[in-house]
Amino acid sequence: MIVREPERTRLAVLGSPIAHSRSPRLHAAAYRALGLPWEYGRHEVGEGGLAAFIAGLDDQWRGLSLTMPLKPEALRLSASVSDVAEETGAVNTLLFGGDGPAGYNTDVYGIIRALRGAGVERVDRVLVLGAGATARSVVSAARRLGAVSVVAAARRSEAATALADYAGALGLMGETADLHATLDAGADLVVNTVPGGAVAEIRFGGSQTASTLFEVAYDPWPSPLVARWEGPAVSGLEMLLHQAVAQVRIFVTGEPHTPLAEENAILTAMRSALSQP
Repeated sequence: MIVREPERTRLAVLGSPIAHSRSPRLHAAAYRALGLPWEYGRHEVGEGGLAAFIAGLDDQWRGLSLTMPLKPEALRLSASVSDVAEETGAVNTLLFGGDGPAGYNTDVYGIIRALRGAGVERVDRVLVLGAGATARSVVSAARRLGAVSVVAAARRSEAATALADYAGALGLMGETADLHATLDAGADLVVNTVPGGAVAEIRFGGSQTASTLFEVAYDPWPSPLVARWEGPAVSGLEMLLHQAVAQVRIFVTGEPHTPLAEENAILTAMRSALSQP
């Protein structure tokens, strides 16, 4: 039997809000560099809407990138999941196949590459602001960077406790802090996963100069938190870039770990696309 390839190959990023996403320009640059005429768009899909969206897709669709608030739902809809996705309880990439969607988490890879690119090769104590799906990926990345303890600060105490418990399950010392209180900036790494409009109330005590702030948000830049931070800061654009590279690997080869042919050139093309207005 002859199997016909679809006339179009389609991909997209889904989430809410999604209009600001730079993923389409990143992926478009990668597929141009690879010589692939693939289409990558964006769709506004809110919480609980992912299953219906997938049900409406045809065989032209190769996969999806997922952002807030769809990562936990994507995990539930995955027929199989990668080790990292299972560990974090979050899927940000779906690859469609005959056995159903395969779920991956490329955020952990993106976080590690972003931090190492900024000279952060190892951490001991990490303060995480926020306790959602991205925060779990931060804790997973911190473990891989040698962290010993994680302090979870969230608006809801039960969410902070859940993240601290997750850190404990990974073999780290998990602690909690009140996001409304003055926070100790003495950690090696402070990571903010709280949406931009909610950071005005966050205050730090102690010196910030020896700590690195990793701000997951990238629009606007500098964020309100970065604007008043006294130490080095890393933009979430670097995480976005490197997690997208891992997604391209998945969509092209079916797995996230093996670099693409000429990957440095592809990375350069993607970084150039990010710098365009």
